Amino acid sequence: MKRNIQVLLLLFTGVGLLHISLLTDLYLRYVRPGLRPALIASGVLLIVLGAVSAARDGFPFNRPRTDHDRGDHQGHGHDHSQGPRIAWLLYVPALTILFLAPPALGSYTAARDEAKAKAPTAGDSLFPALPRNGIVEMSLNDFSSRAVWDTDGTLRGHTVRLTGFVTPGHHGTWYVSRLAISCCAADATVRKVRVHGAAAPPADAWVTVTGTWHPTGKVGTDDASPALDATTVKRVPAPKDPYNDAVVTRPGR
Repeated sequence: MKRNIQVLLLLFTGVGLLHISLLTDLYLRYVRPGLRPALIASGVLLIVLGAVSAARDGFPFNRPRTDHDRGDHQGHGHDHSQGPRIAWLLYVPALTILFLAPPALGSYTAARDEAKAKAPTAGDSLFPALPRNGIVEMSLNDFSSRAVWDTDGTLRGHTVRLTGFVTPGHHGTWYVSRLAISCCAADATVRKVRVHGAAAPPADAWVTVTGTWHPTGKVGTDDASPALDATTVKRVPAPKDPYNDAVVTRPGR
């Protein structure tokens, strides 16, 4: 890879990072919101490095090379002015985030990972009573934990609403799912709830499912699994941050 191509790689990567983190919210498909400043700083730094390199070499990077330059690059019997050919592959991610940002993780990942509800810590009261009236909006994490570990049965008798994307299962079954991340998409963990009593929408479609708890297995053990008897399934737009499973409490609800 010639030096001028290396400079362009720096510039393309820097512009791509600023495109997904400063000009749009596409970075939320890959990392947590708290990493936005780091992405912006990285993009600016790469652009500055590329600009400095371009200015040093002369635009459009065609500064005539002197005998002294050739001696520096070939002093050990081989040319250091060009990188290995495999370095061209670095252009793939650089151009991808700039022109064709990949989507967030979805049903392909959720279908291949085992969802495990978080067990309560000894001595903690993790399952307070739910509101008595109306539909209870819940995160998949909260619903799954209660469905598997809440031996007091706080879900019983309540109508709940869950939002997530559709993950197909075996033999016509399907799940409403979410993926949670600690840092980036590489460490994603799965939350999914099996849906009974409703036909499956297309895979990866975002839906809001309203229904009641469907007990499955012995609660308080690993034999239990989260499931819901659906009364309504509604298609909804994908959220800006697909990994944020938190439920925002609306005033008056």
